[in-house]
Amino acid sequence: MNNLFTEIENKNKQIPLAEILRPKTFDEYLGQYKVIEKNSPLHNLLNSGRLFSLILWGPSGCGETTLARIISNTVNAQFIEISAVTSGVKDIKDAVEKAKEALRNNQKTILFIDEIHRYSKTQQDALLPHIENGTLFLIGSTTENPSFQVIPALLSRVQVIRLENLDDNSIKKVIERGFNYLAENNQPVEYSEEISEFITNLSRGDARFALNLVENAYFSSSYQDGKRIINISDLERLAQSRKTRYSQQEHYDCASAFQKSLRGSDANAAIYYLAKMIASGEDPRFIARRLIVCAAEDVGNANPMALSLAVSAYHAVEILGFPEARIPLAEAVIYVANSKKSNQTICAIDEALSDIENGKDYPPPMHLRDAHYKDAAKYGFGVGYVYSHNAPDEYQQFMPDELKDRKYLK
Repeated sequence: MNNLFTEIENKNKQIPLAEILRPKTFDEYLGQYKVIEKNSPLHNLLNSGRLFSLILWGPSGCGETTLARIISNTVNAQFIEISAVTSGVKDIKDAVEKAKEALRNNQKTILFIDEIHRYSKTQQDALLPHIENGTLFLIGSTTENPSFQVIPALLSRVQVIRLENLDDNSIKKVIERGFNYLAENNQPVEYSEEISEFITNLSRGDARFALNLVENAYFSSSYQDGKRIINISDLERLAQSRKTRYSQQEHYDCASAFQKSLRGSDANAAIYYLAKMIASGEDPRFIARRLIVCAAEDVGNANPMALSLAVSAYHAVEILGFPEARIPLAEAVIYVANSKKSNQTICAIDEALSDIENGKDYPPPMHLRDAHYKDAAKYGFGVGYVYSHNAPDEYQQFMPDELKDRKYLK
């Protein structure tokens, strides 16, 4: 009965074009050439006939699931696919039992876990013994940095492979495949190079997004003279706008690039990363805090006004909110980026802190110690101190005796 219901469900499904055109072999697979090219580590491992556990880390739509399935087909392994969003320890146990049964029939098993970063520590722990003893091989996919999201014990048992967004040429081939398939199975289609460029630019290396837009553009287009006509104005209305891709990793990467652009006095790059963070929904107070840090750390005393303007921008952000807050933020970004730079402040304080943390923790000289109370002089505290305003040219030692020649300001 269950098989009958499943058959009916599958018959009535509207399968997305991206799933229909999912590559089945390495020859059909587009992008990730460094990963799958001849004599690459992955290529050589698969040719050796040995399986290994791995985590595929890359942005959405770059082909993690497809690559996992192709690997499974290449080594003729049983392929069990689950999602970390909807599965748990019970599903892992079920997969282990299926893997044991497959081993009795001389077949290996790949357990593919989509979005593995969503698994809790307990769920990830449940995988360890079965990977360790070779019952199954894990392929996990994630859009988040495994170093932050995957437990160390699991990371030590897998190989992490970094995937990238598809290049523009690969996306254009994906788009061509999509339109060709639709034309062969429905009505012919007419579209220009401008359409292909538009979808390529909008997809930002995401093959799934590109094919979804191809499919929607095709079926929403006008039908004239026996063919579908896709024009740019209709496509623009259909696509509208798309948020920039912004994972946790990209949050850190963009903030890093923003601060380094400010430090490197590239105002144009700093404005670009500011815009990217704003468009991605970044907290404006986070942006302003990064700006304050840079003004103090990288500009410092070369232009003290930079810190004042950065702090003012933070207050302006709290008063205004977006979208108006983009203006004082941009003003402060340009000012900080164009300011002369000096890291003397951070170097000085960090060197002093390092001295103290490494045991150079000495008391002030006797003549500098607090002498405001009655018995201070009896202990020698404050004795010999010279009020600097009365004798600005008279030398006196301010550093502890053990560090009297130490210089923090270079």
